Amino acid sequence: MCYDIALNANLQKILKRVPLLQTAGNLDFDFAATHHKIGMSFPLWPVIVDNNGLQVDRYTWGPIPKLLDTAEKVKRQRQMYLNARSEKVPESGTMWNAIRHQRCLVPVTGFFEYRQIPGWKNKVAYYIHSREQDIFFIAGLWAYSNSWDVDKPERIPTFTLLTRAANPVMQQIHNGGDNAGRMPLMLSDELALQWVKKDLTDTDIRQIIQYEYPAPQLEYWPVNSVRKVKPDDESVIARVEYDNLPPVV
Repeated sequence: MCYDIALNANLQKILKRVPLLQTAGNLDFDFAATHHKIGMSFPLWPVIVDNNGLQVDRYTWGPIPKLLDTAEKVKRQRQMYLNARSEKVPESGTMWNAIRHQRCLVPVTGFFEYRQIPGWKNKVAYYIHSREQDIFFIAGLWAYSNSWDVDKPERIPTFTLLTRAANPVMQQIHNGGDNAGRMPLMLSDELALQWVKKDLTDTDIRQIIQYEYPAPQLEYWPVNSVRKVKPDDESVIARVEYDNLPPVV
């Protein structure tokens, strides 16, 4: 699953990337560029929604569904909702189907996944990004969630990233663990703008989540593990050379 993302860009670059995009209401904020954020830290992240026009606002990564009704449950299980399988969105009775009309775009400059190599003790981390765009968009869903960080929970806007079956490149990189063979639901620019339209039908949703980002449009290379504490700078995505590392083809 996709728990590690990057956005090496500031707010102004995002505003220039999407025509007619504005900051939400009178909110005046910027977003510090980052080479890595892990979902389990539940960071604030800029997301794009259609609120009577395209707007960018900061939401917290990681919804808190109602079944997580104690602080202890939130602590143990919240990370399970950082990602959502896109196949569940059209499925009646699921949490994701219930909020399918609360769609958002998550701008990123790249993401990280781990590759399992036969005979190797440790998995190898890879940084993956689009060859076509400095900033690309991952489909997401948003919801208001209770915050259990305070004695009296308040409602906060949160989001989840949608994932789908991996394309041929990502099948080779994200090839281990319980959620092997998955990748973020990366969208083309055209589909990204469609995804946040308010009048999108269930048929439209089904068609969009079938989109597979073309493997030739991905660029990727091995990096050091991003699960270790390190400065948030270019070194995070620096290419690492491994002897006898099988190529991704």
